[in-house]
Amino acid sequence: MNEMKGGCLCGQVRYTVKQVASTAVCHCKDCQKQTGTSFSVVLAVPAEALSTQGTLSVYSTRGESGGAVARHFCGQCGSPIYSAAEAAPAVVFVKAGTLDDTRALEPQVEFWCDTAQPWLEQRASLPRMPRNPPLG
Repeated sequence: MNEMKGGCLCGQVRYTVKQVASTAVCHCKDCQKQTGTSFSVVLAVPAEALSTQGTLSVYSTRGESGGAVARHFCGQCGSPIYSAAEAAPAVVFVKAGTLDDTRALEPQVEFWCDTAQPWLEQRASLPRMPRNPPLG
């Protein structure tokens, strides 16, 4: 995979991803609220493979594990950039819609399907998990 670049809506935050472990669709309620829609497409990225430029703001919530989930976003335009879960410190979850070029993205798994909107069409070809994917 070639490196991927992306950024926020206003351009104040830019990032580079050098490696992607997987691409997923997350249907959790926090992703629904953060994106303002029914799900979020995320890239699971080794933490050291993400570099950011610009000032990010952080809003933390608690994940299912009870650990913090730090949600990094542009404080100027509000674009969500990535989330880092205390329960999985080696991985960050980059919001795929912030990539400069999303044409090559193809989700490999869906998780938090227990809270997926019932009117969404399911892709039979993807593995579906009721809650969090296995961590570690």
